[in-house]
Amino acid sequence: MSAPAAIARLSGERPIPAKFQGGVVAIGNFDGVHRGHQAVLASAREIARAEAKPLICLTFEPHPRTVFNPERPVPRLTPAPIRARLLGALGFDAVVEQGFDRDFAGIEPETFVKAILVERLQAAHVVAGFDFHYGAKRAGTPQTLITSGERHGFGATLVPAIDDGGGETISSSRIRALLEAGDTARAAELLGYRWTIGGSVSEGQRLGRTLGYPTANIHLMPDTMLKFGIYAVRVRRADGTIHDGVASFGRRPTFDNGAALFETFLFDFSGDLYGETIAVSIFEFLRGEEKFDTAEALVAQMDVDSENAKAVLAAAAPLSDLDRAISF
Repeated sequence: MSAPAAIARLSGERPIPAKFQGGVVAIGNFDGVHRGHQAVLASAREIARAEAKPLICLTFEPHPRTVFNPERPVPRLTPAPIRARLLGALGFDAVVEQGFDRDFAGIEPETFVKAILVERLQAAHVVAGFDFHYGAKRAGTPQTLITSGERHGFGATLVPAIDDGGGETISSSRIRALLEAGDTARAAELLGYRWTIGGSVSEGQRLGRTLGYPTANIHLMPDTMLKFGIYAVRVRRADGTIHDGVASFGRRPTFDNGAALFETFLFDFSGDLYGETIAVSIFEFLRGEEKFDTAEALVAQMDVDSENAKAVLAAAAPLSDLDRAISF
């Protein structure tokens, strides 16, 4: 299957091309692009289609909570490249990644509206979550956004929170906690797709090759919250081709207990992926990381892990159209 549709990634500090002005703008951090976020994004998409206007996402980099508390940066479910990929799969034409720092956070709400929404984006309609706040001291509220729209000539739609079917609101923090516990299946239910990570394949110590399991290695962000262990995964290469595999995330305690590394063995694949950017969709947690007494014992377990991963992936079905676009 081909890769998801390309999306324009635009810096918030550079001029916005005319073809992306005058559109319907969804605003938010959208870290995770989970089902709650997707409700906001779907509302914007419906309005854009009905009015035949560009569909734009306005988001912020880095995450505002990280700016205000740099000692405790927010673990990102979807760093900017992955988020853009998901937005492209959802039909967005462009994502404007507005630089966020304390100076930007300190502008008055009306200045944000005039400078960003009216002058730069020339927004025809703005869509946000029910609790969207903006400007200095979060003084801009959903009601002031509606009022500003009436004054400046753009429509405003606020989308209510989405729950998980059991009365709990879907949130990025809940999903992070599930990934920390290794509950990737429940995390996928809240996301609406299999959680996907990405990175450039780096050359490792080639330990896997000596064991008959050559791996594609990527270094995850230091604040990645994923539990150490073995996972059934699906890898999409830059050319859109997909390969099933089994992955290990951890410190390789049998060998060196070194820096955390995400190592993926692709089934029925031979070739060199060094330097290539790949996306890895995580389907199921198979077991925790273990230390083995011998390399032979580790290989025997890896054989079992591979068969278990193949069974999981053979039985997997798309959770949504977005999941189909990303992982199938």
